[in-house]
Amino acid sequence: MHTNCKQSHKQKYIMEVIIELNEALDTATFYGVNNINMLCLKNQHPDVRIVARGYQLKVVGAQAAITRFEQNMRKCEAFCIKNNTLTEEQILQLLHGEQPTEFLQDNLILHGVNGKSIVARSTNQQLLVDAYDENDLLFAVGPAGSGKTYTAIALAVRALKNREVKRIILSRPAVEAGEKLGFLPGDMKEKIDPYLQPLYDALQDMIPGAKLNEYMERGVIQIAPLAFMRGRTLADAIVILDEAQNTTTAQLKMFLTRLGIHGKMIITGDLTQIDLPASQKSGLKDALERLKDIRGIAIVEFNQKDIVRHHLVKHIVAAYSAKRSLEDAVDAVTV
Repeated sequence: MHTNCKQSHKQKYIMEVIIELNEALDTATFYGVNNINMLCLKNQHPDVRIVARGYQLKVVGAQAAITRFEQNMRKCEAFCIKNNTLTEEQILQLLHGEQPTEFLQDNLILHGVNGKSIVARSTNQQLLVDAYDENDLLFAVGPAGSGKTYTAIALAVRALKNREVKRIILSRPAVEAGEKLGFLPGDMKEKIDPYLQPLYDALQDMIPGAKLNEYMERGVIQIAPLAFMRGRTLADAIVILDEAQNTTTAQLKMFLTRLGIHGKMIITGDLTQIDLPASQKSGLKDALERLKDIRGIAIVEFNQKDIVRHHLVKHIVAAYSAKRSLEDAVDAVTV
């Protein structure tokens, strides 16, 4: 970001300054409904004239007054980027050197849309958050509803906001639950989108709609099926592969070797929901066996206690797990 200055022809001590806003900012949230936040900032700085347009603010006034305005504006900008919300009350608190108390929270990962707190809601979700700081490749394995993917995407969005990475790349195998793409209606995008919808849902919780659309149009956030990863080198990015239990060994090896410099990967999956043919070993299961002792790779195992969906989901998962264990035991005796 940079500030360009030019002197007015009318008065030597009056300046016109163009201030560039941070590209990570959601301007709709920052300006507020009907520009109410900008009006609040203007009222607190009556000695400058402000014209806002997109990611630029034109500010006219004396140099000292402009400097004071920019310092205060940057506080509000940083708060808005971090918390995805900004109100008149919060602006006044920030301008008076106060920190809005409702945003001081343990286990916080980031603030989602409208300031919603995205937190680690279980012990293993927090383990995944902690492991992220120490490792470049993470496996999060466990039952449906345990928050594996949601937590992984939250970590990715936080990294993007903090400028730790330049891109987020999300992927999934495109065939699961017994369905094959060839039998689905529509072009390739229409066939694939339903499989990727859970990833869209998580992103929409964390990034305001207009900003999310902008990120996707610019390729800052990319969502693509696993097959589209071949041949790519994913540097300066955090890459998430969801439903990895439905990859073959060759597919997951291909994906893992896409990791580039300054990149991170999070692989999520549930070994009890493998949709591959019975004769084919899951690439996730194979990778966990091969990579478990390599430094820089962390494996976080989620369980039924981490499930954060409807309370019945825990009982459903437990019932199916018990039946599967019994079937495995019978198969072992038969063999």
